[in-house]
Amino acid sequence: MSPKEKIHYQFLEADKKKLIKELGKETLCAALQKMLLIRNFEIRAESAYLAGKVGGFFHSYIGQEAIQTGCVEALGLEHWYTTTYRCHALALLNGVEPNQIMAELYGKKTGNAQGRGGSMHLYADHLLGGFGIVGGHLPIATGAGFSLKYQDKKDLISICYMGDGAFVQGAVHESINLAALWDLPCLYVIENNQWGMGTAVNRAVCNQPIAENFSKGYGIKGYTIDGMDFFSCFHGFKTFCKEIIETKRPILVEALTERFKGHSVSDPGLYREKEALEEAKKKDPIIRFKHDLIDHKIITEEEYKLMDKEMKDIAVKSMEFAENSEDPDPLTLEEGVFAP
Repeated sequence: MSPKEKIHYQFLEADKKKLIKELGKETLCAALQKMLLIRNFEIRAESAYLAGKVGGFFHSYIGQEAIQTGCVEALGLEHWYTTTYRCHALALLNGVEPNQIMAELYGKKTGNAQGRGGSMHLYADHLLGGFGIVGGHLPIATGAGFSLKYQDKKDLISICYMGDGAFVQGAVHESINLAALWDLPCLYVIENNQWGMGTAVNRAVCNQPIAENFSKGYGIKGYTIDGMDFFSCFHGFKTFCKEIIETKRPILVEALTERFKGHSVSDPGLYREKEALEEAKKKDPIIRFKHDLIDHKIITEEEYKLMDKEMKDIAVKSMEFAENSEDPDPLTLEEGVFAP
């Protein structure tokens, strides 16, 4: 079954036209800029990794930009966000400066976590972090939902992103079970990029579509959306957030997407046919968004190219910033460590 056949959340072309009119040029261009910044940042950061400037692991978000951009644009930054180790995009969307993120990747003192966290552990005021343990962040996101309910913050929710590979982990189901049992304001988002680490999702998850089928076991709503379409993501997340606030019940969402890179930089992706990858790239969320805006006379091709160049320049300058930043003092290594 193809991703196109599995999109069950109803978002029609008429809805897109209405949404474009409602959002207007300024908001739409800002969203496109953010997606282009994510793409350009990931490209330059990956090149730095391959040049030996970045250590540890590196997981690119290229191909998935519409999901988190659409969500943050729709919901804003007052909610709590929690995500996986593929966290550069969400940090950028939560207002962390590209310089700080690139410096963190380089392990520099000026980085987001003073060079201690690296690629997989980025934070912001309402970003609880990127987490390296597969599925291990679900209890944290669920705890954030419990905190919001306990403090009676009725207009806020906890948004948690996970991959399709994480969904089969025990902590995921324990967390969703508690959220359903306790009526917690949690939005769990499965970013199904089809491959987990390197195994096709239909060989790893027994029942699909994932959210629609598994949500029934917890007595909560489950939806499937097109994770390659900014407008579907924006409209969907806005709708789901409103439903969570009104019903005081969690929701499970599956955003169908495809990453254009291996699981990490070190993954050559030999399990994936080249033809299939090229076919996936034809659904590039940035190109789709660009064409939508051009078709509706929001921007021109020339404006798009200028925007892309501006975001590329920001990414390149962040590399220069990281290069010129100081390394952390080794004497500070144990500072902030709970149990050295």
